[in-house]
Amino acid sequence: MSLHASIAVRRGTLDLELDVEVADGEVLAVLGPNGAGKSTLLRVLAGLLPPDAGSVVVDGATWDGDGTSLPPHSRSLGMVFQDALLFPHLSVADNVAFGLRTRGAGRAPARAVAADWLARVGLEGLGDRRPRELSGGQAQRAALARALVGEPALLLLDEPLSALDARTRLAVRAELRRHLAEFRGSTVLVTHDPVDAMALADRVVVVEDGRVVQAGPPQEIARRPRTDYVARLVGLALLPGTGRGTRVHLDDGGAVAVAEEASGPVFAAIRPESVALYVARPEGSPRNVWRATIAGATPHGATVRCDLTGEVPLVADVTATAFAELGLAVGAEVWATVKASEVAVYSR
Repeated sequence: MSLHASIAVRRGTLDLELDVEVADGEVLAVLGPNGAGKSTLLRVLAGLLPPDAGSVVVDGATWDGDGTSLPPHSRSLGMVFQDALLFPHLSVADNVAFGLRTRGAGRAPARAVAADWLARVGLEGLGDRRPRELSGGQAQRAALARALVGEPALLLLDEPLSALDARTRLAVRAELRRHLAEFRGSTVLVTHDPVDAMALADRVVVVEDGRVVQAGPPQEIARRPRTDYVARLVGLALLPGTGRGTRVHLDDGGAVAVAEEASGPVFAAIRPESVALYVARPEGSPRNVWRATIAGATPHGATVRCDLTGEVPLVADVTATAFAELGLAVGAEVWATVKASEVAVYSR
């Protein structure tokens, strides 16, 4: 099973041109800001929106293109939405069995298969309940079972975890990962959460303004972002510049000392945990010392993430204790230091 899609869609200000390929058993995560075209891609793949040009081919069968445009019910696909969207008037078991019933399966056989899937997603014994009687996590598990029960060729996941609270999200993410590992078809996951992408996907494409701006394994995307959006998504300060020996002269002014020689157009990437903050200029001779102003401070787990403006814009993670002890606050002026060995440099 495999997906090959090359589509063009123009709607209002959106000008979308994407080439997407997903192999058998592969999970592709599509990341991007609001309005980038992620949901439009899913709508095209699901048959809810015909592309203006291009084709969608799954397992060698044309779903769109060459004069063909299959309606959603004729496509071998399953879909899980941000909200479970279970039918409120049906029991949980009948929700899961719905796709089988629409394909002509009898009620008893369909419910038997649904019961098996409910057990597989941890909802055994809950088939007679109504959707309103389920928790958010249980509802998403039921929606996943409904999507997978017909063994589709293509599984579409549209922000499937974003409506869940943090604790439930962890549990459902682990459950989803297990089922995706067993799924033999192609999976396209649309998300704005890099953690979901890193945990669930084999490969990531980043879409901005209707175009793919970066693609690759999740670890590579996180380690070497190529746009400011991706860098902020994974928490890095991305600084474009020109390498001249062991210094990178930034496009916006300033310079960064690096450990290894670089030349030509490069990115210098600095992780928040590599930035140390001081209220007075530190003693000694660190190679990278800059005056900065705290423009924003947000709790981030056990730390406070500080957005810094100045000659070199940075992001710094400071423990909550240190943040309080140093008397830091938005608007405070600080000194920021970064070891040259902590700066990643790679070609633009």
